[in-house]
Amino acid sequence: MAGAEQVIPGAEPFSADGGPVGVLVLHGFTGNPSSVRGLAEAFAAAGHTVELPRLPGHGTLIEDMLGTGWSDWSAAAEDVYEDLAGRCERVVVAGLSMGGSLTCWLGTRHPGIAGLICINPAIAPTEEMRAAVAALVEAGEEVMPGIGSDIAMPGVVETAYSDTPLAPLLTLFEASTVVGAELGRITAPLLLFTSPEDHVVPASDSDVLAAAVSGPVERVSCERSYHVATMDHDAAMIEERSVEFVGRVAVAAS
Repeated sequence: MAGAEQVIPGAEPFSADGGPVGVLVLHGFTGNPSSVRGLAEAFAAAGHTVELPRLPGHGTLIEDMLGTGWSDWSAAAEDVYEDLAGRCERVVVAGLSMGGSLTCWLGTRHPGIAGLICINPAIAPTEEMRAAVAALVEAGEEVMPGIGSDIAMPGVVETAYSDTPLAPLLTLFEASTVVGAELGRITAPLLLFTSPEDHVVPASDSDVLAAAVSGPVERVSCERSYHVATMDHDAAMIEERSVEFVGRVAVAAS
């Protein structure tokens, strides 16, 4: 990978050895582990075994992302999940934005997952958005202005790529169709955080997810935060509620 040695400071993966409960934490599209590191560290501080991978093409140079897609990100998430499940008695998966999409995807494939945590998950892109991105790709465009760092808190900046790679984004849209059709397979408890004012993923995506899953859903509104709520005003609340949720569902699954 061309930019493998040029990892953005703070974008390194995070791992913590802990108890028998494992938590897999997944970052968003064009973002990197720094956006959810606080959440991962909160799980580790609670004594859990934690893995926060840097997904393929992320956290280095945007050129590294241009040739990647959903198959790469989902395969990486699957590999880390399988490793964690092999070391832990129970596993909870948490994700922000596209990380939430991957969380749901894993939930449809692994009924043994103890619980799912989604923060502003990307679930149901509009046909208009799909068509617009497809048209740009067909016209030979590689990138468009970035969607990162949608944060209400002054002075806080996400180190996401400044541009959005279009062909990879299209694979995320395509995957959402497949994942969306299988959401009913999810029976694990779901903790769902949604920012009413989100300039990247409509809050309605959370409504779609909550209505489609077959398991119990606990919804929390992030009234003071934008899309990257894990770095925003509600970050501490998200961490506290998530740690409590993991403790609760892990006991229930034992």
